[in-house]
Amino acid sequence: MAQQDTAVLDFGSEKITALIGERGVNGTIRVKGMGVCNYAGFLDGEFLAPEMLGESIRAALSEASVSAGTRITRVYVGVPGEFSSVVCKEVSTTLNRKRKVKDADVFNLMSAGDNFDEKYEVINIQPVYYTLDNNLRVLSPIGAVSAKLGGVLSYIMAEKTFTDEVRKILTAMGVPSVEFVSSVLAESLILFNEDKRDGTAVLVDVGYLTTSVAIVKGDGLLSLRSFSQGGGHITGDLATVLQIPFSDAELLKRKVILSIEPSEEDIYEINGKNGIKTFSAQLVNEIVSYRISVIARTISKCLSTCEYEYPSYIPYSLTGGGIAFMRGAKDAIANTVGREVEVVVPPYPQINKPNLSSAWGLLDMAIKNDEPVKKSFFAKIFKK
Repeated sequence: MAQQDTAVLDFGSEKITALIGERGVNGTIRVKGMGVCNYAGFLDGEFLAPEMLGESIRAALSEASVSAGTRITRVYVGVPGEFSSVVCKEVSTTLNRKRKVKDADVFNLMSAGDNFDEKYEVINIQPVYYTLDNNLRVLSPIGAVSAKLGGVLSYIMAEKTFTDEVRKILTAMGVPSVEFVSSVLAESLILFNEDKRDGTAVLVDVGYLTTSVAIVKGDGLLSLRSFSQGGGHITGDLATVLQIPFSDAELLKRKVILSIEPSEEDIYEINGKNGIKTFSAQLVNEIVSYRISVIARTISKCLSTCEYEYPSYIPYSLTGGGIAFMRGAKDAIANTVGREVEVVVPPYPQINKPNLSSAWGLLDMAIKNDEPVKKSFFAKIFKK
């Protein structure tokens, strides 16, 4: 097999996705291999059916490897929000004299704030902003002349229970090089351009079983919170209330239109497990709307825990495959939280779907890290 291109492993709450790719023309992403495996997922920061995790990882990577015609020896693993936490620190250092700031100075600044509980592994250190003499704020200090260097840095950490288990599985598979990076950070960097991040963005990724909420500033995250609710809970509500099989409830969920006010005569029709079935559109919409309102209120609670102020006028950016495809869902969230809600997707024509934000964000980030011109410095940001 040929030499490996960049490979990533993305843990959704319903599927594990492996991608192998490279940078295409005009800065696009060229995917050479892809593997997807359904698995039990995770809830409350723990894998469901952990005994099957290794088999699911192997299946996804094997499929990607075969389709790309390459052997995987190095992989970037995205750590989901439920296994991550963010701490922002204001750190500073004095340079030995007034001179140009170098890469090594930035690396030393990042290392100065890296003293966390042993239960966590720092996977990304990202700048919210840097400061120079006279507290001048800059986004990139390299080459600037100053006697001091400081800033607010975003330390993104992964729970070692996650990294230890996944690293053990990959090592047993013969993958010797494993780098862990934040899935939510990767999404933020692909979904929001530099101007949008400089002005602050709010990212809400609603998946099948879990939701992550992040406030994005500069190249870092000001806060990150996650909770175990998503599109699968809507399916569960429909199955429970209507007393129908889960598979029928999933079909019914995909029919829902929340942007209309149904009459008493309106129905949804599905070709279910035992033939054609019809349901009151009013009742179905009520069930779905209630769960979305619960998710929306929990999103607001997550954002209220951020100690940093952010503009009240910025919209919430919705992504992920949990509810973003549902017609009227973003408006239902907006009505509950009192903010504008927009659906955001990766900025490439072939992958402009919200359920692809995490995996393709990881691949974009990993390819940037593998680019020779940037590798030496960015490698320090990925792993100290």
